[in-house]
Amino acid sequence: MESTYLVRLVFGAGEGPAVEGEWSVSGTAQDRYTQWIGLHSGNPAAVIQLIEKSGGRQRVDRAWTARGETVGAWAAGPDAGAR
Repeated sequence: MESTYLVRLVFGAGEGPAVEGEWSVSGTAQDRYTQWIGLHSGNPAAVIQLIEKSGGRQRVDRAWTARGETVGAWAAGPDAGAR
């Protein structure tokens, strides 16, 4: 089963506007995650996630907020762990 990697940036709390990109190479997604933290770290409401998608499941590998970075776990469903 092949994984893809999603990076999602939510500009505000909850259901605020979002931008996302998806890559087949984890290193490319990790680089974008790091770039977005650098670009948006001044926004205290921003949430940036690095998500691994595999077999209909998503795992939030890393999530960044102004309070710091956290690590997630596998979640069922296409939108689980997304916001």
